[in-house]
This record gives sequence, C-alpha cells and structure tokens, in this order.
Amino acid sequence: IRDSTVPEFPPPVVVDAAAAAGFKAVGVWFDPATWSPVVARAVVARLDFHGMVALDIEPIMLGSANDHGEAIVDAALEVGARNVLIASREADNEVVASRIAALATRVEGSPVRLVLEFLPALGVRSYAQATAIVDAIDHPSVGILVDALHLARAHETPDTLRGAPAGRLPYLQLCDALASPVDATPMGLIREALHERLLNGEGALPIEALLDAVPDVPISFEVRSEYLRTTFPD
Repeated sequence: IRDSTVPEFPPPVVVDAAAAAGFKAVGVWFDPATWSPVVARAVVARLDFHGMVALDIEPIMLGSANDHGEAIVDAALEVGARNVLIASREADNEVVASRIAALATRVEGSPVRLVLEFLPALGVRSYAQATAIVDAIDHPSVGILVDALHLARAHETPDTLRGAPAGRLPYLQLCDALASPVDATPMGLIREALHERLLNGEGALPIEALLDAVPDVPISFEVRSEYLRTTFPD
C-alpha cells in the first residue's frame, strides 16, 4: 500500500525529521527504485549523528510480482534496523509461511526480526491468522506486528494478545480511530488506514488496554491522516 499524496523523501531526510521532532527511533521506507549502498550509508550516518536507531524498515509485500524480500532484509542488516515489516496480499497460510521462513534464514545470527503485520483488507487479515502462520514457521527471528487500527477492524481485542510467547510481539503501532469504520469494505478500510487515522486520545480505540496487554515494548506511531497533512503542509 502506498500513499501517493505524500512526497517521497529520501530516508536520510526522514531520520533528520524524526530527530528534530524528538523521537529516539525511526522507521525507514525502502524504495526499490532508489535504494542503494550510498543511501544505506547515508541512513547509518544520520542515525549515528543523532544517536537514533531504526526501529523498522518496510515493506515486504508478499503476493506481489516481486516482493524485494531479500533486498529489504539485506538493507535492514546494513542499517541496523531492528525489525523488517512484512504484509501480505497472499491469503494462503502455507505459502506465506514458506516465504517468511526462507527470509528468516537470511537473518539468522543477527538481531533483526521479521514481523508479520495483519491487515483486514489484505490476505493475512487477523491476529489469529498471523499467529497460525508464525506458529507454523516456528523461528526465533519471526514475530507479529500489531497495529491498533487493524486489531480493532479485525474485531479482535487487546485481551487476545495476552499470553503471547516472549518476544512474539516486539513492538506496537499506535494510532486512534472511530469506534467503527465509515466504510467497512476492503477499499474503505484501506482508505481509513491511509487517510483517516486520528491522534491517540482523539478516537475510541482501546489504546490503554493495548499497552496493558503488551507492556514494555517500543511504540511506533502510525498516524496517516489527510486532515493532518492538509492542515500542516510543512
């Protein structure tokens, strides 16, 4: 999923912007058309300059003609990203598990984790489905990414996350949203995820319950919002 309304900023610029905003970590977007060893070195230089870490790099989109999985995993190793975010248009659990297991062999012996994010509008639609896939892979470098919005739209609650194996949920993506989507079709859910997220505390998602269910992990803020972009164009 790409948001074509947002200008493409080179990753080093994103690192500088995150540092200026006071964050201690940042997510890095991998653009296969522009990523190169020069870009990787620039990202590392800016991270080191600011004393920051790359929390994750994204996206590996399974089910695409070319998911660029090997290149993105290698980029994570280059810049020291802690996690590689994977989503899937492919709905077959066995196919998804086989592909992620193959990529997991690439990070063995490193601190990099592969995290499968579920999105109700795509192939891997729920925490329950993601859990079945990750259980089948059974690899210490593979976990699950929970996004507060996608958890709610999958009709699952923070309580479903309690008791997850240690390290299964290495970080969370937080935002807020209306209690129910305006349009519950797949395209409506995609639009909501790209354009209609709210700041934490402005909506009805159970943010505190989510933090209680998955304590003491890094938090990523995923607040895509057409309103915020048009109100604060800088």
